[in-house]
Amino acid sequence: MAKNKTSKMTKAEKSWIMYDWANSVYATNIMAAILPIYFSAVCGASGQNGDIWWGYGTSIATAVVAILAPILGAFGDRSGMKKKFLGFFIVLGVVFTASMAFTDNWKLMLVGYIMSYIGFAGANVFYDSFLTDVTTDERMDRISAWGYAMGYIGGSTIPFIGSIVVLLVMGMSNPLAVKITILITAIWWAVFSLPILFNVKQEHYGEEKKSVGATLKGLIVTLKDIFKNKPLLFYIIAYFFYIDGVNTVIHMATSYGSTIGLNTVGMILALLVTQIVAVPFSLIFSKLSEKFGSLQVIGFGICMYIIICGVGFFMGQTVEAEQIPLETRFAQEISVAADEASLTLTEDASKEYFDKLVNDEAEGLIVYTQSLFASSDREQDFADYISELNIECKHVEGISSAEKLALRSAVESLGKIGTQFLSEENMSDYDRAVSTGSLLFWILAFLVGTVQGGIQALSRSYFGKLVPPEKSNEYFGFFDIFGKFACVIGPALYSAVRQATNRPSIGLISLVLLFTIGGIALIFAAKVRNKADKSNADVNYAN
Repeated sequence: MAKNKTSKMTKAEKSWIMYDWANSVYATNIMAAILPIYFSAVCGASGQNGDIWWGYGTSIATAVVAILAPILGAFGDRSGMKKKFLGFFIVLGVVFTASMAFTDNWKLMLVGYIMSYIGFAGANVFYDSFLTDVTTDERMDRISAWGYAMGYIGGSTIPFIGSIVVLLVMGMSNPLAVKITILITAIWWAVFSLPILFNVKQEHYGEEKKSVGATLKGLIVTLKDIFKNKPLLFYIIAYFFYIDGVNTVIHMATSYGSTIGLNTVGMILALLVTQIVAVPFSLIFSKLSEKFGSLQVIGFGICMYIIICGVGFFMGQTVEAEQIPLETRFAQEISVAADEASLTLTEDASKEYFDKLVNDEAEGLIVYTQSLFASSDREQDFADYISELNIECKHVEGISSAEKLALRSAVESLGKIGTQFLSEENMSDYDRAVSTGSLLFWILAFLVGTVQGGIQALSRSYFGKLVPPEKSNEYFGFFDIFGKFACVIGPALYSAVRQATNRPSIGLISLVLLFTIGGIALIFAAKVRNKADKSNADVNYAN
């Protein structure tokens, strides 16, 4: 490729930048903001905890990409293969993103999310590597920065705002509105991916076909070198843990918020604030690193994330303090009413089957009512739900007409308890707790925006200072694998703790473990780096 000595960007450079504009909408609409909230609602209607399954799904998808990355890289080094792999993963991501708009089955949506995330992350592996093909070493920083800017400011914000408008106009609880935003994501991603697919060519590739075995051997050699380089070893351990925590916060924020009943509109608008705040604070972090040093500023970022987890825990505790007793009392009242309803057919031979029907309706009623706690029109939504249940009772098979009437009577009795329970007077303390939680979520969104972009940018640049320049490609390949594995432990940790305790707030505070381990490893990285620098200085002085 001829060197471009002018300030004007080439078609290939512009096309490469445009892909960040194309795929960033996936990060906001699908990974962070809209889909996690909708998925939690769909799971809630099915009696499942959406945040738990969302966490496991994220871990699975990230682990798959991390494992495949070195193998894909080996084949991607061959002539013409990089573009084919890029195209394959873009199509995979776009198709499975769009597929989620055509189902309300939470299991199918989870599969769609996992596969679309694999497409998104897999395409990024080859997109990043195309940077060396589209520009020169002298222009690389500039082109890379433009890609980041276009993705953060344009690709994320414009379609995100468009999606918010659709949701506000059609109603945040309208499934069709969410499906339209999913399709907006898929179409935006597909259309703006065309420039890179048509205008970018693979300029660099290996002369010989590199086998998977050879790639793995190269990774082992690099790994051995890292173990010998103590400052680098401690830093990469620190990076692995704290960046896992950072990515988990990004992925789980709205899912966590919707689980504890926060307002959907407020959370999405708050995340828009995160997007806006992140850009200037990324530049501020860069300036601070010049004055105080990269490790010190990264350490500050880790401390901020521990504070963020603490605020998130307090936010969850505030809502749970009202939510859990409310849910427990409601479940007890419904269970008592269900038992009383069953007594009406004590002498009937099919009482056991009838009891099961009543209890099934009662359990479904409990799950659905809890999902309505944060609804702005929960009493009307609940009334519609009871009407639908009454209609369904007419079509129950295996019981007599008298039993059908008794079942409908039981449903109406349960419905009266639910209506009374969801009244504004009964829910007043819970509503106040949710209002406090919503305010804390806005504070969290701002705090995340102040550190998210900065800690990611400094992490990459500091790693570049530690690696030998002549082997930077190998080391950054290893760094990329660690980056892909990040966000495997965090979501799984959150989901496991949440599942074991049935407390979303405890699931969130468990992430402090990742930041603590990362922070301790970072301290050791600084100490061994200072020791190594002092040793080198003594040697140079002696010479």
